[in-house]
Amino acid sequence: MDTGLLLIATLQTGDVAALARRAEASGFESLWIPEHPVIPIERNTPFPFAGGLPEHYGRWLDPFIALTVAACATTRLRLVTGICLLPEREPLMTAKIIASLDQVSKGRVVLGVGAGWLREETEVMGARFGTRWKRLRETVEALRVLWKEPAASYQGEIIRFPAVRCDPKPAQPGGPPVLLGGHGEKVFPRLARTFDGWCPLVESPDAFAAEVKALREVLRGAGRDADRFQLSPFVDPESDLSPSALAVYRRAGAARLVLFSQKMAAEIADGAAPAWIERTAPIVERIRGA
Repeated sequence: MDTGLLLIATLQTGDVAALARRAEASGFESLWIPEHPVIPIERNTPFPFAGGLPEHYGRWLDPFIALTVAACATTRLRLVTGICLLPEREPLMTAKIIASLDQVSKGRVVLGVGAGWLREETEVMGARFGTRWKRLRETVEALRVLWKEPAASYQGEIIRFPAVRCDPKPAQPGGPPVLLGGHGEKVFPRLARTFDGWCPLVESPDAFAAEVKALREVLRGAGRDADRFQLSPFVDPESDLSPSALAVYRRAGAARLVLFSQKMAAEIADGAAPAWIERTAPIVERIRGA
């Protein structure tokens, strides 16, 4: 298995280029940078984790700018949005941005995407919260058309545009893989219909293995090749990552483990990324050998 590093990129995080080089040299296979374009000052939506919304959520850099910096500083590191809130983005410009980054990085982009949980943010960005999942699906479908067709058009219920030329195409034929970050009773059908993989937050190796077993049944029922589906769970680096736990993740089919916790995120946002990279280097070696 490989290891990904979720890096909260703020002005206080430090030099993204230097951190990307350090992560690559430490054996990380991928760098994951998340997105919140704005945080509304007045909001009623509760934070989905313990405690209130962390202050650093309001000062994240744009993920594609940060990943471009990382791309220019590295040669092997996979460049991943973890996650990109596609319902809050205009599809035509987003298709161009992603294709351009995939070209300049020589095909190293992976998209982790989600529908978003913060209603006030979704709506201030111009999307309806109640239809964000449909908008996400249609955006992914539209991106794939824009990345493949010389005269690309799309006519969905929400996303609609006439035939356009959208070049350059991505370096990866058909575009980067698109992984969904999400949970709930509808996530498996959504994964089977639209996505190339899943990047969930996991509670334990056994819980992840049980969910993957259920997911594989849904994938097979939809005619998808379950063995080609990319699984990239987010795991707390301070959780059980013993050899036996890693064996469970490996048998379940995880391609990589992405190291992330709220504690880790908050500390990285304020400048502790070098310490976390050094601290987790032994975990990277352990995962590689699992």
